[in-house]
Amino acid sequence: MKILHLYYDLMNLYGEYGNISAITRILEKSNQEYELDKLTINDNIDFSAYDFIYIGSGTERNQKIALNDFYKYSEEIKNYISSNKLILMTGNSFEMLGKAITDCNNKMYMGLGVFDFVTIEQNKKRYTSDAIFTTEIQENPLVGFINKCSEINGIELPLFDVKMGIGNNNNDNKEGLHLANLFATHLTGPILIKNPYFLEFIAKRLSENTNNFEVCTDYLKYEYLAYEITLRELNNRFENK
Repeated sequence: MKILHLYYDLMNLYGEYGNISAITRILEKSNQEYELDKLTINDNIDFSAYDFIYIGSGTERNQKIALNDFYKYSEEIKNYISSNKLILMTGNSFEMLGKAITDCNNKMYMGLGVFDFVTIEQNKKRYTSDAIFTTEIQENPLVGFINKCSEINGIELPLFDVKMGIGNNNNDNKEGLHLANLFATHLTGPILIKNPYFLEFIAKRLSENTNNFEVCTDYLKYEYLAYEITLRELNNRFENK
């Protein structure tokens, strides 16, 4: 089993490397051998060799540096997604999959064009909020934090419904992006640390895509407890606002 942490050095805000720590730990607890590659700009990448790809969140500047490199892999990423392999993108990394990103100085950067959405950044304020998101892919809501300066328009396949927090744009109660085994969201935390049920879901999808190993979750009792406390407190805040 091969795992790729892409742009590990550029897209590494908010402790998002914790998502890789979470997925490798659950594989180890499930007695699954794996290889982890950490690659970045100017590395030669064969995406078809990997079973799971993760890209985290970065500063707006680092996102553009990564995009300049990522752009050349447009067709490979399209093929990877269509092959039903797993890819998780958090923070502003998934904005690179759209048609274009326009920064706060009105400079446009062409995206990979895997999807038709567009992203517009602004510098007057950042959108920040604790979040509770629900989704059809699992019963348990997800919790975390949103911190972004962008609005996304044109996403037709959102991942989450917003119960508390911020959607893809200010007028949207939908968040993220989902197609096949692509899961993308601005939700940070890191998402796989704060949401053990979602970690379990991702691990089971990885199992289905590889050798059908039995996913071990026995060690996650404190993670489940922390999740329940966080969800309870956020729900109380939402109901009493």
